[in-house]
Amino acid sequence: MTKEAVIRESLIKGVARVVVKIGSGVLTARHGLNIEAIERIVSDIAALRERAIDCIIVSSGAIAAGLPRMGFSDRPGAISMLQAAASVGQTSLMRAYERAFDRHNIIVGQILLTHEDLKNRHRFINARNTILALIDQGIIPIINENDTVAVSEIRLGDNDYLASQTINLSGADLLVLLTDTDGFYDRDPRLHPDASLISVVHSIQDEIKHLAADTSTAIGRGGMKTKVESADMATAIGVPAVIANGLTDGILLDIFSGKDVGTFFLPRAEGLNSRKHWIAYTLRAKGSLTVDQGAADAIASGGKSLLPGGIVSISGSFSPGDLLSIVNPQGREFARGLVNYNSREISRIKGLNSRDIEATLGYKYSDEIIHRDNLVLMSC
Repeated sequence: MTKEAVIRESLIKGVARVVVKIGSGVLTARHGLNIEAIERIVSDIAALRERAIDCIIVSSGAIAAGLPRMGFSDRPGAISMLQAAASVGQTSLMRAYERAFDRHNIIVGQILLTHEDLKNRHRFINARNTILALIDQGIIPIINENDTVAVSEIRLGDNDYLASQTINLSGADLLVLLTDTDGFYDRDPRLHPDASLISVVHSIQDEIKHLAADTSTAIGRGGMKTKVESADMATAIGVPAVIANGLTDGILLDIFSGKDVGTFFLPRAEGLNSRKHWIAYTLRAKGSLTVDQGAADAIASGGKSLLPGGIVSISGSFSPGDLLSIVNPQGREFARGLVNYNSREISRIKGLNSRDIEATLGYKYSDEIIHRDNLVLMSC
């Protein structure tokens, strides 16, 4: 057995709670839901439950299920029609899950979320409490984005992203992304028959991100790009991720048996805590601060706060408490954090010593523009 196989097997054995994201390409067939695929996956999940493994489902498929029931053969462009299709399809989707889980005497509960529910820390914690309460009662949460109301300002973007957020919400130990391909390839296998499946990814660096060409289809919003980004978010909190083929019989049991299926993303050695993961991956930046090399080094290597003296320029209009991107002299984001001053104030005090803040503004909230407790280093 290879070293990678030993590590993979060891990590899988330690899993007590898993988030399983099921994509539209798995859940839907030409004329609606793929009931056979749903029943196979549900059977796997029921078997995992017998092993005392908590399971949480993040499910796509509402829009794809609703479109044929509304008479659409192609995905419409109008947002209102897509939202209507989500409303129609969501009932069919949950009915299919309920029927499949009823055969195993398992109750399911539905949770619909938008980005507004996650970016607000109070609502984020409420969502976490709901998920944990369902698990405590032996109920499987089935989570989806609330497509019936989501618009660009509140949309999470893709259920792959929602799945990685659910890792943080639920305290899960593993993320499984089930798609209609065997895993992550070095090239798009639909376009390149000689593409090679990547078995293990040690670290999601730029090379891996570039390989993850967006292969979005007419069925779902995401592609391999969003799945790799989701895996990156999971590994950042210290949780491994797997991309695998949800149309393969027994795929979840194969994963939990330690078999070399799909693509396994190893977790980072030092994962972020829940709050810092929320800062880095849930909130959206309202602006950016470009810093000099000294400040960049102090933050990246020295674990220091960002002081006004290190700021070279600012971008955007923001208020205290907003998330900002921190950019090095080479123009690359290397950190994110919650700011203590608004954009007008920082434009006046950038480049100054902290002791000069009060003399310049007439008041001072703190010496730090962004305190290290509210700073998160981003992977490169």
